[in-house]
Amino acid sequence: MAKAKNGEAISADRRTRPARRELQRFITKCDKKGILDEWRRGKAVMRYINGESVTLIANDYDVVRGTVNRWLQWYEADGVSGLQTGKPPGAPPKLNDTQRQQVIELVEDGPIAAGYNSGVWTGPMIGDLIEKQFGVCYHKHNVPRLLHELGFSLQRPRKRLAKADLKAQETWVRERLPAIKKKQKLVAA
Repeated sequence: MAKAKNGEAISADRRTRPARRELQRFITKCDKKGILDEWRRGKAVMRYINGESVTLIANDYDVVRGTVNRWLQWYEADGVSGLQTGKPPGAPPKLNDTQRQQVIELVEDGPIAAGYNSGVWTGPMIGDLIEKQFGVCYHKHNVPRLLHELGFSLQRPRKRLAKADLKAQETWVRERLPAIKKKQKLVAA
């Protein structure tokens, strides 16, 4: 690949007619799919190739010049793929796919089957289970995140009195509560 001239961010190789066609296809694809960030980067690069200044582009897109220069560097280095949003790098998962599947099975079997006294899972219990089974320690804030990744959602049991009369409660909600609400509206008016 040829190097860009002094004062230019994009080399001649990235300014060729085929390179421009590829960039235009990328911009059109992003526009159709509604990928605004990538569309904006592609449009900014195309405008630069067409002779507009970095300052003008930055003002139009309400970003600083450094941002536009970074987009141009990405395009120069990797072409259109440099303008695409990738998954941000992070630490590798502590559990492999097989272990994650086992966690799903253990959670679905319930806490009693796993040797706990409670009939309802809690975050610390699942963290303890993972540590016992796989030797992997998760911080208490990361257990809910892991469970969400595995397809589970937070469930909270309803609190009900053990000796509550359900029919009396339903009657109260259906008949007495609306009557109280109507009286409050009359008083307020």
